[in-house]
Amino acid sequence: MRHVSVATFIAMLNIAPAVFCAEPLPTTNHIVSRIPRQRVESSAITAIGYSKRGRILEIEFVNGAIYRYLNVPPAMHRDLMLAESKARFYDSNIRRHYYSILVRPRQKEESPAKPPGSAKGDGAAGRE
Repeated sequence: MRHVSVATFIAMLNIAPAVFCAEPLPTTNHIVSRIPRQRVESSAITAIGYSKRGRILEIEFVNGAIYRYLNVPPAMHRDLMLAESKARFYDSNIRRHYYSILVRPRQKEESPAKPPGSAKGDGAAGRE
């Protein structure tokens, strides 16, 4: 049996990854979500999904962004789903309390063409 140093092995992987890998590796910033999400009534949140096994909470926002929150207890998901204001509950109890991963960035909103000389928006677009 041959002895190959770790550095040599890593260098070989960098040179010819197709030789050592049966399938191409996914890019590190591409996450495929398989957690079903349930539509909810909210001014900021479109749908919420939860994996009990993984303790993963996924939230899809009205702007199209999807975030995954890790190590979220089932009780937190239950309380979010039962909250009268899901957006307020999210801001107070989930946002900045759990590690998050961006699954999908917000989608660019196409605004209607403005006539020449029209004033810029007041910055309140999309708020309810």
